[in-house]
Amino acid sequence: MTIHIVKLCVGADSVEDLAEWQIGQMKRAKAAKLRPNPVCGTRMWPKRVEDVLAGGSLYWVIKGVISVRQRIIAVDHVTDNHGERCGLYLDAHLHRTVPQPRRAFQGWRYLEPNDAPADLGEAQGGADLPEHLRRQLVELGAW
Repeated sequence: MTIHIVKLCVGADSVEDLAEWQIGQMKRAKAAKLRPNPVCGTRMWPKRVEDVLAGGSLYWVIKGVISVRQRIIAVDHVTDNHGERCGLYLDAHLHRTVPQPRRAFQGWRYLEPNDAPADLGEAQGGADLPEHLRRQLVELGAW
């Protein structure tokens, strides 16, 4: 059974910030001859790894709103500036989602598929709106 993960995107103000950071991360990994995918290091390992790898995505909360997701392609060890931790290796493609507000929390949480926001597309409308405007509409309760 597929399960997703939701996590705060600390330090990014927008999806563009996240994309820019991950591009740099992939360049550094390639230069160091490491796995050239974006990776999110986290202290806690998911107990449901098989379910996460069965089509799960990492849903990023940016400024209090789930705005984007990335498919999780591997869960493995990663060494970063915090030491050795769990690495959620991600597909490089960022899928914008229908904005969904989230309160702050620590670490990450499982996200059931029924609770995950849909990908933003023509059917939902708003795909052509700037991210800050979508966030304001969510904050006002208009989305």
